[in-house]
Amino acid sequence: MRAPAVNHRPENPLDTVGGLCHGDPMRNLRTVARTPRQAARTAVLDPDGAVFLLRSDNVEVGVHWTMPGGGLEAGESPAEGARRELWEETGWTDLEPGPLLCTWEHDFTWHGIPVRQHEHIFLGRGPGRGPVGDVSAVHTADKILGWRWWTPADLADENGDALWPPQLPQLLDSVREVWLGGAGSPAPVQPVDLGYVPNSTRPAGR
Repeated sequence: MRAPAVNHRPENPLDTVGGLCHGDPMRNLRTVARTPRQAARTAVLDPDGAVFLLRSDNVEVGVHWTMPGGGLEAGESPAEGARRELWEETGWTDLEPGPLLCTWEHDFTWHGIPVRQHEHIFLGRGPGRGPVGDVSAVHTADKILGWRWWTPADLADENGDALWPPQLPQLLDSVREVWLGGAGSPAPVQPVDLGYVPNSTRPAGR
């Protein structure tokens, strides 16, 4: 079962989003011009097909689960950024991002700035384990509340906190066997472009 949702939002969750809280704050955020941001993440699967997710909080969209990752630095490729973020947030410097799983765009507020983030999500493989070394400072700065491994059954549960992206269960179901199955090199993975996904939207069947 998913961990129960926990409300970490302030009474007025958008007080910190520079001057947007006049009248209906969510209406203001829907109409405000957003800053483009490039980011990358890695969906690390263990040998049993569970995926490692981080539980995070965001002033605009609330508590959610997503993969290790974040914004790209100047001059970084998506694959380079995914590797750096994976190492920073987990300490797993023995892992490398693999093939591209998907791309998508979504809105949230990053350090007080409303952004529209374009993400590349890569696949990875590794043993089931917790973060290694001292990652507490990174987790605090990024408002990461916790972590856990999610089995396919966990991902299929409709109750609990939101997933980023909402289509993650279906995406992993479509590649889990070819990515993990058999000895030797995994079969090729065909990446999917999800396009823009509104925060309020969940795919059919969720």
